[in-house]
Amino acid sequence: MAARLSPYRLLSPGGATAKLDIFIFHRVYPSIDPLAPGEPDVARFERLIRFLSVACTLLPLAEAGDRLAAGTLPAAAACITFDDGYADNLTLAAPILARFNAPATIFVATGYLDGGRMWNDTVIESIRSTSADRLDLGDLGLPVVELTTIEQRREAIGMLLPLIKYRSVEERIFLSDAIARRARVTPPSDLMLTTPRMRELAAARNITIGAHTRRHPILASAPSDEAQAEISGSRTDLEAILQRGVDLFAYPNGRPDKDYRAEHVEMVRKAGFRYAVSTAQGVASAPADPLQLPRFTPWGETLPKFSLQLARALWRAPASRTLQVAA
Repeated sequence: MAARLSPYRLLSPGGATAKLDIFIFHRVYPSIDPLAPGEPDVARFERLIRFLSVACTLLPLAEAGDRLAAGTLPAAAACITFDDGYADNLTLAAPILARFNAPATIFVATGYLDGGRMWNDTVIESIRSTSADRLDLGDLGLPVVELTTIEQRREAIGMLLPLIKYRSVEERIFLSDAIARRARVTPPSDLMLTTPRMRELAAARNITIGAHTRRHPILASAPSDEAQAEISGSRTDLEAILQRGVDLFAYPNGRPDKDYRAEHVEMVRKAGFRYAVSTAQGVASAPADPLQLPRFTPWGETLPKFSLQLARALWRAPASRTLQVAA
């Protein structure tokens, strides 16, 4: 939908000097989740998409990348992306996206299809559901966490996730499963897409499926052969399931140097991807590395705050962090 009468046309004019906003989402909740108040629920997501469908010119990611390189982006160009492959992308987000004819790319970590669960969700759901008021995790090399109130449970999650995130895939699974056992919780097994439901999502005219590795490792922390297998394997998995080419990729966690390095950009290139997105803060402008497109999400809790943050991002248009890759 064209950005009719949008003030963002002035901040992001079309053509050779155009800027491209790429928004990041992960989940859409049925109602506000007290443990993840920053994530949108259905009502908030619908408000955001309604706003973006008028304020911006929403494009499929591949088309936006092509037009950015060609200098033909329309004014106020933007893309919507989701990371990981949650089931609610289909059940809750997709109907809203369809209602507003909004294109989106869903980046799927293929190792969690069909009943899998990401390690961070094991931790979150264990803290959510435990009846314990306190967990002593000292023998796991983790802190004691108090869980009497919702605020304490949010703090516990905020404390535990960074302590586990940069471990190996195997250690993350071990620690998160140990937390679940300590909490006496069996976390849900239906958070992620199933293969049939991903095919259903991919069949929608406005949805594109991209790759996000198999097990969502921090590539910079993984051995080189493991990183390569995760990157190329996720593409192979998706192409076998969907019976079509997959040429879009999202780096797990996605911060340059911290989460991926120049060698991983080269792996993405060799795996055959045309475009890849990071989580480097910023908006893309020409010339941009097609395999390191930045993404920006203003997380204003209200629509006025969201729109103000979007305007500031376009006005400042800071240079995003990219890694130099040998030609």
